[in-house]
Amino acid sequence: MSSAAESKGLLGLLGFESPSFVELLRREQAGLLPSFPLEGAPQPSAIPHGTTVLALRYSEGVVMGGDRRAIEGFQVSSRRIDKVYRTDAHSAMAIAGAAGPCIEMARLFQTELEHYEKIEGEELALDGKANKLAQMIKMNLPMAIQGLVVIPIYAGYDLKKAEGRIFKYDVAGGKYEEDDYYATGSGGKDARNSLKKLYRPGLGEKEAIRVGLEAILDAAEDDLGTGGPDLVRGIYPNVMLVKAEGILDVPEAEVQILCEEITAQKKAQIR
Repeated sequence: MSSAAESKGLLGLLGFESPSFVELLRREQAGLLPSFPLEGAPQPSAIPHGTTVLALRYSEGVVMGGDRRAIEGFQVSSRRIDKVYRTDAHSAMAIAGAAGPCIEMARLFQTELEHYEKIEGEELALDGKANKLAQMIKMNLPMAIQGLVVIPIYAGYDLKKAEGRIFKYDVAGGKYEEDDYYATGSGGKDARNSLKKLYRPGLGEKEAIRVGLEAILDAAEDDLGTGGPDLVRGIYPNVMLVKAEGILDVPEAEVQILCEEITAQKKAQIR
């Protein structure tokens, strides 16, 4: 018997036979699932919201990025929130919407994929991962009706097809695949308009990172909720690469240099 089968059999004896961690929680400890009561729920305007995130394909995979600002009504609630999360060895998600539910969903999804891999002894196919996330978003629909919306972008490297893939979602859990790029959040429309002008198929890694950063900066110019580079505090967008080798963080020093180059270029154009 293989070690994976032995592990699966042992876990089955312990009552952990389900490959879905969410289903396991629902059966054993439903109260641990993220939820808000329908009555007495906090007002959406009083809850921090993450704003602009994006993803674009390039020659080796997918670039994912997001600004660092969270807003609470018309105030800044955080300047350093991370909006791009590694979910497993070959995929990541970027979150936009109510910050608390977004972060909860990202962490639960990480655990869901890890649980599946431990139970089944293999990584779930990328389409299966995207469908799992769609189910979790659908579960969040009662909260979304209250204004606590979670709208992520999911990207992964498909080892079978040897390419990066991007998935977007609606509030009801509908899943749609994008061929080239996508952006969502309060500045999503502005970022998409920027990507429409700057994007081209087959971008190199540095070019793709620059295009993504420029789209975030363009969104920050027109959207009050999107934070641009904070040169005083040294805060810059967080960027991840989704590649065959795994999920890589783009060093902040590299992001800083590119943001300064883009800012200088914009300043020269104004003059």
